[in-house]
Amino acid sequence: MKVLIVDDSAMLRTVVKKAVASMGVENIVEAGDGVEALKALEAGDVDLIFSDWNMPNMSGLEFLKETRAKHGAVPFIMATTEGSKEKVMEAIANGVSDYMVKPFTQVMIVEKVGKWCPAAV
Repeated sequence: MKVLIVDDSAMLRTVVKKAVASMGVENIVEAGDGVEALKALEAGDVDLIFSDWNMPNMSGLEFLKETRAKHGAVPFIMATTEGSKEKVMEAIANGVSDYMVKPFTQVMIVEKVGKWCPAAV
């Protein structure tokens, strides 16, 4: 199983990476923004994407749109501080698989990843 973690915060990428690794996932790729993440997707298929919404260069929403257009329905979990109904609806309209509002815990990450990739549990 391969997981792509996209966030402009190295600290948050580390938190998510530790949670995913605790599930036995060893193939974890990190990207600091949507541009880097698209390059990582071009380098090979991933089984799950965990992405922040607010990032420089290319937002998580823009990255989601590009992912859906070029790479189909890979499970995509969006994380953000934006918990408004409008933001959630916008993400859903663009094909997000799931949504998390920051701050979140390692347990919450494990639950979300396990929901979309049961083999990781």
